[in-house]
Amino acid sequence: MRRPVDSLFGRLALIFIGVLLVSHVAWFTLMRVEHNQMQTRYAVEEATFLVDAVRQHIQREPDQPLPSRVQLVDPASPAVPPVTQSMPEALSRFIDDVRERMPPGTDVRLGAPGGPPTLWVRGPQDPRWIVLPGQPLRIMRPLDKFLPWVITIFATAVTAALVAAWMLQKPLRALAQAVGRFGRGQPVPPVPERGPRELRQLTRGFNQMVKEVERTEKDRAVMLAGVAHDLKTPLARLRLRAEMMDEQKVRDGVVRDVESMAHIVDQFLVFAHDGADRSEPVEVDDQCERIARNHRTVSGEAITIETHLHAGPEFRLPAATLERVVSNLLDNAYAYGAPPVVIESERGPAGFSLTVRDHGKGISDQDLTQASRPFVRLDPARGGNGHSGLGLAIVERLVRRAGGELAISNGESGGLAVCMTFAFDVVARTVAEAAQIG
Repeated sequence: MRRPVDSLFGRLALIFIGVLLVSHVAWFTLMRVEHNQMQTRYAVEEATFLVDAVRQHIQREPDQPLPSRVQLVDPASPAVPPVTQSMPEALSRFIDDVRERMPPGTDVRLGAPGGPPTLWVRGPQDPRWIVLPGQPLRIMRPLDKFLPWVITIFATAVTAALVAAWMLQKPLRALAQAVGRFGRGQPVPPVPERGPRELRQLTRGFNQMVKEVERTEKDRAVMLAGVAHDLKTPLARLRLRAEMMDEQKVRDGVVRDVESMAHIVDQFLVFAHDGADRSEPVEVDDQCERIARNHRTVSGEAITIETHLHAGPEFRLPAATLERVVSNLLDNAYAYGAPPVVIESERGPAGFSLTVRDHGKGISDQDLTQASRPFVRLDPARGGNGHSGLGLAIVERLVRRAGGELAISNGESGGLAVCMTFAFDVVARTVAEAAQIG
């Protein structure tokens, strides 16, 4: 099961959202703290300025009336508020800051609660209390009123970040898809060089590598096809001359050798073929049953073939590819394995599987990785009888070209098991492409 976080876009989106969330929370917290501190400093400066102005007014113009909201109260007046022992932290800090700005010994109090906010100040040299109107600290908007703006800004930033992440991963995703197609042996068109400089360099290098590999493959295919094609005519003449021999034992031996050489030539031609299979997709279960029935008819009792086909009619592959794959595996099991040979198909949670296994001795574990390499014979004695070491290599090439994956292992009950898996989307795409061509 694919997880969105496993993709580059998912991880970039997660990183961007996390960074934006942390930055917005930090910005919001810092703004509220700074706002409160600045407002407190402003209120302290304003209170200090007003007290100094009142004192200068009393000294210079004692006969002139004070502003209506500024009062001078006698210390013995019952209106003097008592010393408040407990108050909110912000007000306590405000009182302490005002007291620090005043001469030593200055008494600073707040007016009695329930009325208009007032600030009472009396210095050592002040005969009366100076009562000033209090400027209430304007706290920031409540969070419920401020939150919509934060959410709007955050959503806009996240949207922009997701668009940037998508634009960044888009060329890399195209490159990853091209690498997957190249690994399956499918044609790979040049990948557009987009994105950052490093990604453009990587894409350019990949395109150049694909061109070189395709050129090498074409050269090898042309060479193999040319050699195999040129050998067909002399082999046909050699067989004709062998049929004309008088001694039957020699004639039969030469004919067998010619047939082995012809089989090797056919394997070369199949391996060198690099075109896509344009044959019509067929139901794998039905076609495998027909192939098994044909092999039973040809080989008689020499090989026992069992079928356990349960994939269903939705499992479809090109007819020519399926025929070559299953026939090669049956020939390989007949040559090196032991009966019975079992053909199985299943429908799994992620796709379909097709398995061909025998009950022979299998392959040693250290040779499993080499089994599907071309021209590799795990048993030196296999060089005769028309075997070129291309059987499993042809199977792997055909399976990958059809969009599947191939795994070779030793079965639990002995013998070699070749398992081919095809994802649901690969099978659906194969059927859709065939329908368009038709």
